[in-house]
Amino acid sequence: MARYRADVLDELKQFGLLPTPETPPELVREQLNDLYCYELRRLRDRRRAGEFPKHEYADRVRRLREKYRLLSRPLWTWIERA
Repeated sequence: MARYRADVLDELKQFGLLPTPETPPELVREQLNDLYCYELRRLRDRRRAGEFPKHEYADRVRRLREKYRLLSRPLWTWIERA
């Protein structure tokens, strides 16, 4: 069982992810990563469709990375220590 830190739960909530103590952190991270990859592909497709200029792409990717900053944290920092 994993007791998630409050700050982690707050960040996950913005993505619609509400893990219980029984939900393995690895599974939650995988789900969050899938959402991130989906948004990256969507952003790439929007750029290709001409929705915004190419020179804005890197900045938009950077903002997306900041939105998913939880993925840069090691899993052990997601849970409270016993």
